Amino acid sequence: MAKEKATKLEKASKQGKIVAVCSSEKKGVRKKNIGQGTLEADFGLAGDAHGGPWHRQVSLLAIESIEKMRNCGLDVHPGDFAENITTEGLDLLSLPLGSRIQLGEQAIGEVTQIGKECHNRCAIYYQAGDCVMPKEGIFIKIIESGPIQVGDTITVLFTAGEKEDGVD
Repeated sequence: MAKEKATKLEKASKQGKIVAVCSSEKKGVRKKNIGQGTLEADFGLAGDAHGGPWHRQVSLLAIESIEKMRNCGLDVHPGDFAENITTEGLDLLSLPLGSRIQLGEQAIGEVTQIGKECHNRCAIYYQAGDCVMPKEGIFIKIIESGPIQVGDTITVLFTAGEKEDGVD
């Protein structure tokens, strides 16, 4: 019983918040913080160029990662790394593939990729000699649709290997 209670407390602490919702009409450009949007099942962020029926529908990057680049002297902001959702307070890299997260009140996403290969060096790489998105960004596919906005909570429902009651 004590172990079950500790596990529930551990899960409850796996929360963060959305600090930016970013979108772009074209791939390969910085995204703009639009403040809110709709995550659509099997697509991604409505209106975003990266949406579609594939495994990298929505990208997430922590504000803490952006701060690392600011500490290198760069004037960078949410969306500059082409991420859709900038998070705060949640260790994205601790989420194994298959983990499910709830964004806002309704949307549910599943972690499908951690990091990415950077085929073409972006402007950030040339300015700083490094870029955080390939190493610290994650990607999700949207399982259940729902609206999201800046300030919404992100909750880890379960990580790979766990099973939360009522979640497929």
